[in-house]
Amino acid sequence: MITDKVQYHGHEVINLMLASGELYSRESLLDSIAHWFGEDARFFICTREGMTATELIDELWKKGKFHGTLDAFTFDSGKRCNH
Repeated sequence: MITDKVQYHGHEVINLMLASGELYSRESLLDSIAHWFGEDARFFICTREGMTATELIDELWKKGKFHGTLDAFTFDSGKRCNH
């Protein structure tokens, strides 16, 4: 899906998570994303674009980028891609 909305790279969400040093729940990460990027923001990564915040979180989970459970997780910095 291609959208005319501003899109942010998923790395920007990851950087936000790392900078905060917090544990996130799915809901708290969605709240942080909405606060920093806006309710209607769209995101892209290497393999997808035009994702909502929920879709981005789901995709990052599938890729094994988070460590923990949906109630308490962080970004697994060992899974960071360098591009």
